[in-house]
Amino acid sequence: MDFALLLASISFLLAVGWGPLLIRILRRYGIGKRIRIDGPRGHQTKLGTPTMGGLMIVVPVLLITLALNIYNLLGRTVIGRSILVPLGVMLVYAVIGAIDDIAGVRGMRRGEGLRARQKIVWELLITFVIALVLHFGLGLRSVALPGVPEKIDIGYFYVPIAMFIIIGSSNAVNLTDGLDGLAGIIVASAFVAYGVIALLQGQVYLVRFCFTVVGACFAFLWYNAHPAQMFMGDTGSLALGATLGTVALMTGQWLLLPIVALVPVAEALSVIIQVAYFKYTKRKYGQGRRVFKMTPLHHHFELLGWSETQVVQRFWLVEMMAAMAGVALALI
Repeated sequence: MDFALLLASISFLLAVGWGPLLIRILRRYGIGKRIRIDGPRGHQTKLGTPTMGGLMIVVPVLLITLALNIYNLLGRTVIGRSILVPLGVMLVYAVIGAIDDIAGVRGMRRGEGLRARQKIVWELLITFVIALVLHFGLGLRSVALPGVPEKIDIGYFYVPIAMFIIIGSSNAVNLTDGLDGLAGIIVASAFVAYGVIALLQGQVYLVRFCFTVVGACFAFLWYNAHPAQMFMGDTGSLALGATLGTVALMTGQWLLLPIVALVPVAEALSVIIQVAYFKYTKRKYGQGRRVFKMTPLHHHFELLGWSETQVVQRFWLVEMMAAMAGVALALI
């Protein structure tokens, strides 16, 4: 654990150090944020703020983890194969996110990025491969239940469940990324929780990986704190969300993910509920109605009168309590 905390500090310093350079590069190439026309009015001031800030997190994590595991990777040990999985997931989803971010700025559909159908097709194909690697490559096929000593083998059902968790987690974090500092602090808290869970299981390499991510997320928050100098973009949110889901699967405690990542789950559910209820009422009454003032959920509270800082701080407090509850359940 002491080395894992040291890695978090190193990751923080490396990421903070190249933050100004990344901001200049993004500004030079015009990779700026597009704002929803129907969003809260206060967000219009964020137009043009550099996005793709997720690179600030992904690059240091990849470099540090590869450097630490060079022996295991070259020797093709179990640890080497294992650490390649979350690394690969982070890299591949970062690429998908980067393509989406660039398409949103320079593509035919500026401000919207890739079409949802295009994105989900790529995510399904890639995540299917990841799920097969987890199941057949690492031999993962079970789930842990709080209070039950032995893990429960679910066989081939593990593959579709793993796909759902990784895709769901990536898109839930993506929806959470809408306010200055929100996604970064929420994801960092969730990775701390799963880092502790991995420590309880003796998965040292996973503990180090989780806290390396935490350090990089804190560094990103240095520049993403209100008023933000850069945004995470899909490059960061999709990569971090998918990686969080993968880490949860590798600990076997993936049933705790909705608790540990309570805020992203609530954000995703708010969108699902809003869309489903709108379509239902439009079909039944001829006019769509809404449950929330606006989704994702953080916009609902903004329109209720909460300031952006209040939403972020209160959501973070809820996330911290949820993360602690998740760790507690893992101890049972």
